[in-house]
Amino acid sequence: MTTKMNRRIRIKYRIRKKISGTPERPRMSVFRSNKQIYVQVIDDLSGTTLAAASSLGMDKMPKKEQAAKVGALIAQKAQEAGITTVVFDRNGYLYHGRVKEVADAARNGGLKF
Repeated sequence: MTTKMNRRIRIKYRIRKKISGTPERPRMSVFRSNKQIYVQVIDDLSGTTLAAASSLGMDKMPKKEQAAKVGALIAQKAQEAGITTVVFDRNGYLYHGRVKEVADAARNGGLKF
């Protein structure tokens, strides 16, 4: 029997076969839990996280607003680290709702993908 998580993991592996982060164009990975959202900008060749942002410690607000603030925060942190272009990794989640809010806010913050 396939659970939601197993299905997401299968989709995730299918996506990861096609994309990878390089020092010039790192991978921006989104993880979504029931309460929080986390974003990392990762260089897969060296295996290091170049920038990270999450909704931990933010004031209570609707989840989509929270995701938009995290997207703007990761764009700001990536700009400070000298990163302008990334490869977006939705991590097996549908490109809808909170994942889309993070992507749109990061684009508005100046990241290109």
